[in-house]
Amino acid sequence: MNKKMELLSPAGSMEKLKYAFAYGADACYLAGKSFGLRANAANFDEVEMKEAVEYAHARGRKIYVTLNIFARNDDFEEIKQYVKFLESIKVDAVIISNPGVMKVVRENTNLEIHVSTQANVVNKYEVEFYAKTIGAKRIILARELTLHDIKGITEHIKKEKLDVEIETFVHGAMCISYSGRCLMSNFIADRPSNLGQCVQPCRFKWEIRPMPPENSDVHEGEDRQWMTLETTENASYIMNSKDMMLIEYIKEMQDAGIAALKIEGRMKTAYYVANVTNAYRRAIDGSSKPKDLKKELLKISNRTYTTGFMFDDKKIRENQKESISKSTHDFSAVVLGKFTPDEFFVKNTKLKKNLYLIEQRTKFEAGDTLEILSPSKAFNKTIKVKKLYNEEGNPVEVANLVQQKLVIESAYQLSEFDILRKIK
Repeated sequence: MNKKMELLSPAGSMEKLKYAFAYGADACYLAGKSFGLRANAANFDEVEMKEAVEYAHARGRKIYVTLNIFARNDDFEEIKQYVKFLESIKVDAVIISNPGVMKVVRENTNLEIHVSTQANVVNKYEVEFYAKTIGAKRIILARELTLHDIKGITEHIKKEKLDVEIETFVHGAMCISYSGRCLMSNFIADRPSNLGQCVQPCRFKWEIRPMPPENSDVHEGEDRQWMTLETTENASYIMNSKDMMLIEYIKEMQDAGIAALKIEGRMKTAYYVANVTNAYRRAIDGSSKPKDLKKELLKISNRTYTTGFMFDDKKIRENQKESISKSTHDFSAVVLGKFTPDEFFVKNTKLKKNLYLIEQRTKFEAGDTLEILSPSKAFNKTIKVKKLYNEEGNPVEVANLVQQKLVIESAYQLSEFDILRKIK
């Protein structure tokens, strides 16, 4: 491989951003309080946005801001001021789906434009159009393309000497509609998906029943026999996509000319961001075997996995049994750093060295075995928690207080942002 692909991770909050960078992301994408497509994420106010950019740049990383709502006429005066602010704090690019927003950004700033997947770019001439007309520097392709399709696009870029590169999604939830363009949530819940408020009705279990004939005495609310929408004998999740996972195909994607790999998940937890970022960082760097990393991705929440449309195969892409995500491990605690005990602590405990302060996330007990998630060599090593103490040196048998600070001993060197997890 030549130049490594950029790894782009989601940051729904400052905490998630820090975990993403700790675990090897080259860049993070995030949103302000307005104009992104994840209205229910914590997102960043202007002070936090500036802090995020400074945090990233101090580490040689990048920040891309999503500006990918389908804007209405009344949005544009505020958008003009917002993009000028983004330019002033030196964000590295804005991610946009709507040509009108692109026009306003181009006329009012020198911000780099990345064309969002919501723009549904599926062919080489669209790429050429955005590169030449808008001056877009990156196109995030629609998720319904095959690797063959993508290679055709990158070859066209090279042939026409276009100053643009290609980004594709590599992991995470997939929308059943064309690249997120869906009105189902609008109709069912009056929550516009393209303004960031989707309730994901495609994940619901659906049933149908006959409507009464016109002029019938049977009223609509009366009981009638339900008819199950079936794709197998016992399933009715006909719009519930499996999650994308392409951890085994890094080389193929780079050979196809893809410049950046994007992880979905601004609504996911910091643990999720850390786990997925860590896995794809190791895959890109070649420091772990793909088959081991595939197992790693089963440890976090998922609706079972698919390669999506990347290989034009005929495998089933929808999860026909359920929409609830499952995982094999619980996020037990996060490492806050080294713990330096005072004399009282040393005197009253049996812990002597290699002590670490952790913060509880889910219940675990003294005697449990915890696995280490880390970007370091401690990755996937295990700790037998023989003794567990609070900061005052009092023994703790069960860690069941939310975000309780505790002290453990570890034979392995741990660092801030390392995570401890337990098999379910």
